[in-house]
Amino acid sequence: MNARVVLALVLVALALWTAAGFLTALIWAAILAIALWPLYVRFAQRFGAGPTTLTALAFTLMVALVLIAPMSLAIYQIAQQGEALVSSLKKAGESGIEVPDWLARLPVAAESIEQWWRTNLSDPKAASEWLKTVSADNASDLFRTFGGQLLHRLFMMFFSLLALFVLLRHGRLIASRFLETCDRLFGEAGEGLVAKMVATTRGTVNGTVLVAVGEGLLIGVGYLVAGVPNAVVFTILTAAFAMIPFGAWVAFSAAALVLVSGGGSGLAAAGVFCWGSIVMLAGDHFVWPTLVGDSARLPFLLAFVGIFGGLAAFGLLGLFLGPVIMAALLTVWREWVFRPDVREQPG
Repeated sequence: MNARVVLALVLVALALWTAAGFLTALIWAAILAIALWPLYVRFAQRFGAGPTTLTALAFTLMVALVLIAPMSLAIYQIAQQGEALVSSLKKAGESGIEVPDWLARLPVAAESIEQWWRTNLSDPKAASEWLKTVSADNASDLFRTFGGQLLHRLFMMFFSLLALFVLLRHGRLIASRFLETCDRLFGEAGEGLVAKMVATTRGTVNGTVLVAVGEGLLIGVGYLVAGVPNAVVFTILTAAFAMIPFGAWVAFSAAALVLVSGGGSGLAAAGVFCWGSIVMLAGDHFVWPTLVGDSARLPFLLAFVGIFGGLAAFGLLGLFLGPVIMAALLTVWREWVFRPDVREQPG
């Protein structure tokens, strides 16, 4: 018996070591499959006779569209500005960069920034020296590195979607085998632990999406009131990036810069940034932990530690792993360790 246990542990360790490069993608696929399973079952029952290969493929393609659309929109917006940026850099090296009018409208430190601009960028010689750091070779190396990373990320996303398709197609079989394994290893308490982890994963994903959409819509109202160009596009990007740590901060900061550089009021741009900061601080530090904690039945403090501790320990993946770990710990403590005395009531 001991030899069988040792062999099983060795095989598990070898399997994890072999699949180390794909573990993150597999975990993402598992998180998506667990969170989206109820929605997928309803989709399969409405458009077919139940979960089949065709419905799993169609649902996976829908998930891919939802994930890829915001990224494609952001890349398109960046590419649109790429040609203008290259032209501006070339012109700057020849004749310097004039101080833009919108700098004077900044609500904070406008005079200091304007003076720095005149000293370092308006003078052609100073601008040429400053721009030498952005040489063609450095830019080429940067784009090669970025291109390689982009291809790697795209491949890992494709692998995650492929794994998601397999999990959706064979979800019931995989779940039953997993529950049977937990039952043999840990007894009935193991099934309860798995159920708690599944519920926590769904609660975390649903809470994250709901809070991100709410934050994006609220900040989007600020865009409309302040007159940010392409306010609808910025609202979509803000809601999508709000699911990533500090992503929404980048989105509404960029919106404020676009507003002031396009001739808008510096006070309005400051208002966009302040409103976005208020919404994000309230949403990320109070609404999000409370919502995730309630849906996963975690105390607020454990939910807060799980979310932000998970981010610190595991990166973006910890956003979902942290609460799951805390929920598993709480379940083990309640069901396995803490057993209150059950005394017969006096008859």
